[in-house]
Amino acid sequence: MLTPLQIDPAALASGVNNVWVLTVTFLIFFMHAGFAMLEAGQVRSKNVANQLTKNMLTWSIGVIVYFLIGAGISSIVGGGADPFGYITGGSDVWIGWLFGAVFAMTAATIVSGAVAGRAKLRAYVTYTVVLSAVIYPVVTGLTWGGGFLSSVLGVGFSDFAGGMIVHGMGGIAGLTAAWVLGPRMDRYNEDGSANVIPGHSMTFAVLGTLILCFGWYGFNVGTAASVFIVEEGSVALGAFAETVGRVALTTTLAMGAGAIGAAGVSLLQTEKVDTLYVANGMLAGLVGITSIPNLATWWGALVVGLLAGGQLPLVFKFIEKRLKIDDVCAVYPVHGSAGAMGCILLPFVSINGFSTQVLLAQIVGVSVIGAWTIVATALVFGALKMIGQARVSPDHEREGLDVAEHGVDTYPEFGDQPEAVPDGGDRELRTDGGEPDPDREIKMIIAYIRPEKLGDVKQAVASAGAPSITVTNVSGRGSQPAKKGQWRGEEYTVDLHQKVKVECVVADVPASKVVDAIREGANTGEPGDGKIFVMPVENAIQVRTGKQGPDAV
Repeated sequence: MLTPLQIDPAALASGVNNVWVLTVTFLIFFMHAGFAMLEAGQVRSKNVANQLTKNMLTWSIGVIVYFLIGAGISSIVGGGADPFGYITGGSDVWIGWLFGAVFAMTAATIVSGAVAGRAKLRAYVTYTVVLSAVIYPVVTGLTWGGGFLSSVLGVGFSDFAGGMIVHGMGGIAGLTAAWVLGPRMDRYNEDGSANVIPGHSMTFAVLGTLILCFGWYGFNVGTAASVFIVEEGSVALGAFAETVGRVALTTTLAMGAGAIGAAGVSLLQTEKVDTLYVANGMLAGLVGITSIPNLATWWGALVVGLLAGGQLPLVFKFIEKRLKIDDVCAVYPVHGSAGAMGCILLPFVSINGFSTQVLLAQIVGVSVIGAWTIVATALVFGALKMIGQARVSPDHEREGLDVAEHGVDTYPEFGDQPEAVPDGGDRELRTDGGEPDPDREIKMIIAYIRPEKLGDVKQAVASAGAPSITVTNVSGRGSQPAKKGQWRGEEYTVDLHQKVKVECVVADVPASKVVDAIREGANTGEPGDGKIFVMPVENAIQVRTGKQGPDAV
């Protein structure tokens, strides 16, 4: 006869609930990888390392500040009796704190995409500290923490998983910061017309989008945190049973509808389905439903998703062309306006039917959160701007923040390749050009080639006996035809093509031999293969020894 396993129902419920919360917390943390890829793909290649660094520092610095200060401030604003008791609260309390912390860090990291390409790292880190310590905690204290918005107009402001509290606040903060900083260099012409500055990798942007979509289930579905409860000494399903299915369904439907809405508007605007708008539309649909997935009907989720995705191209163009604000990663139309829209649409799509009181409560909540975020963000970035610490110098912006702020080259295109080492491989080559011949002319060979052919050219030049080359990344216009590109629905002309300039000075090696080697290595048979120029060199002087002529080559 089997003896029933004796398990404390309370211990079982607590254990399962904690495992569930930790699992979805880790999902939300993984969203930082999505934000990093999404933002890295939408910035120039010269700013990728800076964007990745900001994402890592947002978590690393922000989460510590939120632990030491932010969570306590939230409790104070909400009227908590022991605001900093969580620091020594024990396992269950720490798990709850961590669940709140990943929400806070999501709000913080959204801002980085709006100010990409021109904000000083110290300025962004300073703002992250203030947001984690005060700005975001005040919002959560007024809402989830039990502040006045939680009971406003007798029904309370409703935000299930942070559509406005997290994403809307982050989007509004990003737009405000971008406005204070001003646009990137060359973003606008003197007449006010906008120039398109494409990001460097659509692949990264789409990968980041899909990672975020995956992690979003932690946001929405994970908020149904009580899997088990104990009733009359027995384990029973808690709020999880009533909400998890609806939340999962509405989240999924809104995500898909968001992509369709953005694609549809993009098609109407440009007669093309813009890939980035589709990606951003998926996220906008998710943001739109995040406030209300527990109360929205299935058809309501479709409506919210379509509207959130559809507004994206329209709002982005309004910000770009009318407000002249350079929101690099479109954080406001994706997070700000979509989050506010989803909140306000609650009474129109609710399973409980329309309520004017609920509508007014939602409008009040969105307005208070928006106003507080704008004022606080403008004060922080405005103060940094006044003391000259908000924006990098024009030289640093032109050079790229990877080098200026971090001293790294994210894409060292001209690094050595195994098949084309600088000295030409295993053969012994003299660094002085071989046996000097005073009667031989010094020639400079300059070639403009495709970047992808650099390795072949290096190998060919080395095989021809040329001792050294100099390589420079350039862009130019020649016989290669211009092409049209599109970035967020804006068409632009690419008439300056990326090339590599190869320079080689020879004295003992015949210039014709090197020219033939370069032609062989660079040739693809297509327009745009480049050109080679050969010029006489009047003299050459070696700095270290003072040698002149062929001896110096």
